[in-house]
Amino acid sequence: MTRPVKTPGPDHPITVQPTAARVVVKAGGKVIADSTRALTLQESDYPAVQYIPLEDVAPEALRPTDSETYCPYKGEASYYSLVTADGEVTDAVWTYVKPYDAVSEIAGHVAFYPQHVEMALENA
Repeated sequence: MTRPVKTPGPDHPITVQPTAARVVVKAGGKVIADSTRALTLQESDYPAVQYIPLEDVAPEALRPTDSETYCPYKGEASYYSLVTADGEVTDAVWTYVKPYDAVSEIAGHVAFYPQHVEMALENA
């Protein structure tokens, strides 16, 4: 099955820029990600999303799942469960392993659903 591929433009802009702050992500009171190399993806009028390099995330906090979704602007997303002391939250983290060219910078990065973590942007 062929999936539609859309290019960002005036009707649906997408920008990816280095985050001008340190990003600290906590779950269950524990720091699970700490990065000065995060990227801010702003898509249309959606809230901005922080994409954090996978290397800056505690590996024990992530467990791959079989879930996948599709975005015509970014490509195939795959998911991780978030592993905390309180248990596991299924599909709380996503990544685009091979994102489309328009957002290629987010390859190797993950994003967290905000309802499952505490995220702070601090002066770098």
